[in-house]
Amino acid sequence: MSTIDPPNFVAPDPFVLAVNVRAADIDDFGHVNNVVYLGWIARAAWAHSKALGFDFNAYREVDCGFVVTRHEIDYRIACPPETTVLVATWITANDGRLRLRRRFQICLQGTGATLAFAMSDFATVKISTGRACRMPTVFADGYPAYPALEPMFRGLP
Repeated sequence: MSTIDPPNFVAPDPFVLAVNVRAADIDDFGHVNNVVYLGWIARAAWAHSKALGFDFNAYREVDCGFVVTRHEIDYRIACPPETTVLVATWITANDGRLRLRRRFQICLQGTGATLAFAMSDFATVKISTGRACRMPTVFADGYPAYPALEPMFRGLP
């Protein structure tokens, strides 16, 4: 896990990625554009994957990787310019066959205010063909899921 001292996350022991808000992230409304959040959760997922020992070379070795099948983002408050956000992620489902789910909470560093919650569903695909494939054992074991955390994200205000 990361060494960042997190705000009050809704679930324990997240992997946390700190991201500095760039001028290019700000839209005409004066806050971070909603599309930027998608990039942040993708970066956090990859950073966590790498921390677990799975970079793209590891995917190539088994000719299998995860692709997104669904993203969902629930925005709470706008992210102001010239700030740092903490993107926390948890793996809440891994069926060991095809599917994996990540949950995210994006908070403003300093205040700890929650900016958004997000969810991404993934499926395994064979890199050489682009078709769905059974999850390698190394993924089933190497991406530990904590299904008991999933209810903590349902019905959030």
